[in-house]
Amino acid sequence: MLFNDLFRESFRTILVRGSDEPEYLPASEPDGLARVVFAHGFFASALHEIAHWCIAGEHRRTLHDYGYWYCPDGRSLEQQQAFEQVEVKPQAIEWLFSLAAGTRFHISVDNLAGSGAADEPAFRDNVCGQASRYLACGLPSRAQQFFDTLKSFYGTADRIQHCWHQDKRRVAPTAPEYDHSRILEPL
Repeated sequence: MLFNDLFRESFRTILVRGSDEPEYLPASEPDGLARVVFAHGFFASALHEIAHWCIAGEHRRTLHDYGYWYCPDGRSLEQQQAFEQVEVKPQAIEWLFSLAAGTRFHISVDNLAGSGAADEPAFRDNVCGQASRYLACGLPSRAQQFFDTLKSFYGTADRIQHCWHQDKRRVAPTAPEYDHSRILEPL
């Protein structure tokens, strides 16, 4: 409802619930609507797909799935590194949307059948760093509009900074907290 109220007329785009796979479908006719499709009605999927839409440029919004390659789960190390590189900004935006909506964000390397993350601690740090920059300098225009709308609707504006500081320790722990070599063994 919030997304559609904001962008249905101005960008001829709506958010719709899909089934298995999320995707972006550009308008198929001049007066038609583009559709951001999220998976299974999952709120986190909707926020993630909206994040992708918010950073896609005008040309990319004319292409199915913004013209990006998608290599399914089970990616090689090289494919996973490329995936992690392009996912930093959308996941940073999704994280901020989650804070604004008062929901829990979970970082995703999306490679359960493959070798997992290429470098999960670095990926977490990169997403955290990008989200920090967005908080400090502002989000891309459409993302900022949606972020502000979420904060207003959910009444979270006054606690975003507090929640951010708490959440970043959970999602992207600092080096000493994440250093598994410092685990003490029983005597």
